[in-house]
Amino acid sequence: MGTTVRRPGAYICGIDAAMDVIGGKWKVLILWALNERPCRFGELRRELPGVTEKVLASQLREMEADGLVHREAYDEVPPRVEYSLTPRGVSLNEALEPLGAWGRANILGGSPAPGQVREDDHVALIAGGP
Repeated sequence: MGTTVRRPGAYICGIDAAMDVIGGKWKVLILWALNERPCRFGELRRELPGVTEKVLASQLREMEADGLVHREAYDEVPPRVEYSLTPRGVSLNEALEPLGAWGRANILGGSPAPGQVREDDHVALIAGGP
């Protein structure tokens, strides 16, 4: 497993270090998209409306350097490159799951986390549902 390239400045705590790795608008969304399946560059760009080609390429390079994303270049014509999560990227996504549940419950006003029922819920939860 690769080590994260230390950015300038000292980290105060583990959260500070983790936020440095996922900082910016697009990195957590890239993690989310690649958690679904490996993607080619164009697929990722379509999954993330609003991201520019330059920014996406830069973010993917940083995430590759941090050991979160694996870039696989296939020796084909035309050339094909796929991006996927490394085990380190998967573990980061797992660490972000509670944050996503908090956002759904407190910001989006969405459904509770899997297995949790709110007092005012009158509809049965479907296992594995959104």
